[in-house]
Amino acid sequence: MPPQTPAPHAQQSPTGQTPEQPDHTAPIGDAEGLSDETRPVPRDRGPIGPDVPGPATGTPPPATRTPATRTPATPAAGADGPATAGATPGPAVEDGETQDIRLAPDEAPGQLPPPAADADDRTGVLPPVPADGPAETPAPPTPSGSDDSGGDGSGPDDGVGQPHRPWWRRPAVVTPVAAVSVLAAAYGADLLVAGSDVPRNTVVAGVDLGGLSPAAATERLETELAPRVVADHVVLADDVEGTLSPATAGITLDVEGTVEAATEQPLNPWTRLVTLVSDREVAPVITGEDTALAAQIDGIAEQVDRAPADATIAIEGTTASVVEPVPGRTLDRKGAAEAVTAALASGGDPSTPIELPVDVTEVSVDVAAAQRVLDETVTPGLAASVTVSSQDGATSVEVPETAIAASLTFTPQEDGELAVAVDPAALEEAMGDDFAEFGTPAEDARFELSGDSVSIVPSVDGTGVDPAALATHLLEVLPQPAPRTVTADLGPVPAEFSTAEAEALGIREEISSFTTNFTSAASGTNIRVAAAELDGALVRPGDTFSLNDHTGPRGTAQGYVEAGVISNGAFTTGVGGGVSQVATTMFNAVFFAGLEDVYHKPHSYYISRYPAGREATVYYDSIDLQWRNDSDTGVYVDTQWTPNSLTVTFYGTKRYDVESISSDRYNLRQPVVQEKPDDGSCSPQGGSTGFDITVTRVFKDPASGAEVKREDFRTRYAAEPVIRCVPVAAPATPPAPDGAAPVPAPGG
Repeated sequence: MPPQTPAPHAQQSPTGQTPEQPDHTAPIGDAEGLSDETRPVPRDRGPIGPDVPGPATGTPPPATRTPATRTPATPAAGADGPATAGATPGPAVEDGETQDIRLAPDEAPGQLPPPAADADDRTGVLPPVPADGPAETPAPPTPSGSDDSGGDGSGPDDGVGQPHRPWWRRPAVVTPVAAVSVLAAAYGADLLVAGSDVPRNTVVAGVDLGGLSPAAATERLETELAPRVVADHVVLADDVEGTLSPATAGITLDVEGTVEAATEQPLNPWTRLVTLVSDREVAPVITGEDTALAAQIDGIAEQVDRAPADATIAIEGTTASVVEPVPGRTLDRKGAAEAVTAALASGGDPSTPIELPVDVTEVSVDVAAAQRVLDETVTPGLAASVTVSSQDGATSVEVPETAIAASLTFTPQEDGELAVAVDPAALEEAMGDDFAEFGTPAEDARFELSGDSVSIVPSVDGTGVDPAALATHLLEVLPQPAPRTVTADLGPVPAEFSTAEAEALGIREEISSFTTNFTSAASGTNIRVAAAELDGALVRPGDTFSLNDHTGPRGTAQGYVEAGVISNGAFTTGVGGGVSQVATTMFNAVFFAGLEDVYHKPHSYYISRYPAGREATVYYDSIDLQWRNDSDTGVYVDTQWTPNSLTVTFYGTKRYDVESISSDRYNLRQPVVQEKPDDGSCSPQGGSTGFDITVTRVFKDPASGAEVKREDFRTRYAAEPVIRCVPVAAPATPPAPDGAAPVPAPGG
């Protein structure tokens, strides 16, 4: 189809008069009040006629139909029929021209009949106008570049499309792009200006490094932060105050690593923006040796850890009183290490205590429960003696108040009550041979050693008072007022450990033995006392042996003396020092007997008189040696002490031949050097190299020699620090008054 050319506006004649245009509008009665709806025909719709492809002329689609001017009485004919008489066809509307459409007040465009289909009709079809008026009539789509004046005919329309503005030049696009470009330029400039220096407002543990060069930052950290990290710090765990030495624990400030972390430029734009108004915190890089730090934490734990003590009753002579309960507490070792590391990383004042976390265990029995037992049983029970008589009344024995006091026991219960009882063995011991008047005591079976062989001494049943039954009868009368009497039933008293029971344990041969040596006399005393407590111990199948349970408290009251110990990573002295040698000797007996190791803790530092990776330390009530008899037969413990050696031998039924294989020492760690003032309390140490070692226990069948299984023990020893005692500088001589000669130093 040839391109459409917009029709020009009406032109004036040469005489200046506008030529008269024919009126193609059919008259409609009274024209007053008619709506003059004049609309431009959009260019992009194009003319509709016989030369233009389009919808069928019979009924054009509503979106492309423009109602033709109608006469009131005669509608236009269809496309395929002649026009009805009386209809006056209007002129064709040229492209770009407007057509006068006049509606009656009560008519709507939707009520108009379709226009006549004329072969020359090129009039565009306008959408219907709603009945409520042209103000709400939706405007037809405006062609690109057209100037729509709102459809009221007031704006000029020459039919020529205006150019459309490109999307990328619209303000909604240009403004954000410009803003992003400015920010990107500022971000890049900020990175370029920063260069290799420490970013602005960078702070490491309170030390301002912002804007410094790496060299200057290194110098400032070495001057202001490093000394605070390695200085001795005060630690506080509950009510226990101690000292932690980071240098001994191998903890130092990694200045180079810290500077590297501080100079790293943050690439996050928001982070860089925030640093304009606030500090950028960078954590210092702290290096340390976990084993050495754990050793110091263990030293602090020895002072902190304690088992809970329920309220109970203490008896001095025959006077009883309530003992206040004490909650148990345990140092949280992992939390303590984290607290120490965090405090050192913060660069805090060394004199400000580092608070270490402590786990508290509450007691079961309170003061009120203990007071009830004191008032109802103990006080009346100790008011007078109790008479024990035979059934026939021929024999009687007095149980004095002192024997009653010595035999009373108090046991906390889970329900919060304090149970009171009479201990039969303690009662027998307190009474001595007094009960012998009622018969002969029973004797338990026992094991007797002769060289490498072991034999059983048979048990003997006795006659007389049954201590357990007597204890029960005695407890029943204690709350009663004096005089109090109980009747003893005399008869056979069986041994608690019979010959048959001893034979069933299968203790018939040596299954392991180990010897260690020592030179310290003080340690030797403690070793002898502890070894005596272990001698003759019988561990039945399935039972677990505890060294701390067998020795009990190890204080001066039990015969222990001061000797060398390792405390808080340093060698010092303490009551009970040297008992770790007993633990080491027994651990090796357990190792070579092929018994199950339940718990053992190696020393923090390697001690040369012990086999590396096969040794153990103990500390009463916190660090224990525990092993389990996982065999089907019993284990009998024998200890032999000399002034310079200790031997622990196990007897039972041999299951394995055990071989020990030690690896080379690996992960070697060099000791740190510490200088301490020689003020009388400093003890120099030569130090030692820390290392790791793996010891393999190989189990073999005694009959065939075939290997049964293997077990690895991995041990990590901290480097023992080198301690140098530095002489303390003499105090400076005070300046002399003006005009006076200085006082010479002594000997000067």
